[in-house]
Parts: sequence; structure tokens; C-alpha cells
Amino acid sequence: MGRSEERIEVIAYSGYRGEEIPRTIFFQSQRIEVIGILKQWIQERSDNRETRRYYQFKGNDGNLHTIYYDEKVMEWFYIKED
Repeated sequence: MGRSEERIEVIAYSGYRGEEIPRTIFFQSQRIEVIGILKQWIQERSDNRETRRYYQFKGNDGNLHTIYYDEKVMEWFYIKED
């Protein structure tokens, strides 16, 4: 069992503090609406100044999804569990 990551496009809402919250993702030719965010957390690494903002959410497809925003490269990624 493994884990892989894929770059994705995300439509996000930017709140008054500038934090982006995902609303819609585009993954493997699918448009998936975020129904509810179940968990969110931040992972920081001081050795390379890397910050990732993770979100686990339920999509309108009925599935759970995990994505993150990499602040260093300013890109969104989808985490696939095999």
C-alpha cells in the first residue's frame, strides 16, 4: 500500500486573514465540490522553510479526499492512497 501525489487545480475562498479554503477541486477530469471539511492541519519544516496546509473533506461524489497547498511552490496537490 502506497501513497502518491498529483498536482491539481483548486478553486478556493480566501478569507479575511488570507488563508485559502478549498471549495472545488478538479481531479482526473472530475469537478468535485467540497461539501464539508472534516480536518485541516499545517505541516511546517524549518530546514527548508516548507509549509503545507492540508485539508481532508467530503466531496459531492460521496468520497473523502485529502489535498494540500504547498506554500513554497504555490500549488495544490491531491494525495492518493493506493
